[in-house]
Amino acid sequence: METRRKATAQGRRSGRPRAFDADEALERAMRVFWEQGYEGASLTDLTGAMGITRTSMYAAFGNKEDLFRRALKRYTEGPAAYGARALAEPTARQVASAFLIGSVRATTRPGCPAGCLGVQGSLAAGESGRAARDALAAWREDGVGLLRDRFRRAVDEGDLPADADPGALARYVMTVANGIAVQAAGGADEEELRAVAGLALRGWPSP
Repeated sequence: METRRKATAQGRRSGRPRAFDADEALERAMRVFWEQGYEGASLTDLTGAMGITRTSMYAAFGNKEDLFRRALKRYTEGPAAYGARALAEPTARQVASAFLIGSVRATTRPGCPAGCLGVQGSLAAGESGRAARDALAAWREDGVGLLRDRFRRAVDEGDLPADADPGALARYVMTVANGIAVQAAGGADEEELRAVAGLALRGWPSP
């Protein structure tokens, strides 16, 4: 009993950080970055939302840039997971439709920040935000690459015309999706943006 009391007292004196739910803390950090962007999110904002000290944040997640990259990964696997699901649709047109409608839903979801973390997170960053800006540019390009590969397969399978340009179609879909995110952040609602997605697919090439 005496030994246990001594260990407890030593733990208090050493300022040992209180245990916390790392998964929940990362979820909250993701939302701060999503709403405020990389440079707009201060360490005070982040640790306050996460409910931890800066020391605990550094120990668990690294510096702000490391935390941002982990938050982006969580966003990709969570709110932006519609992208991966869309690629599994049976036709190229269905892929494009699922991708755009998924973008509408993700950027106008009730209870979440409007817009897209991957689009607005660091568009106009200064030198301190260069790494985040580059990470998001690469993230968007990865999305274009995945769509291009899927549309190339559609050409090979005869689902798209032989003269269709998979790269241009992928860039087109991503551009519209990014525009949807910007409009959502500006206040456009789900119904309005669904109409935009529908218009964007009217000229989709037929096999």
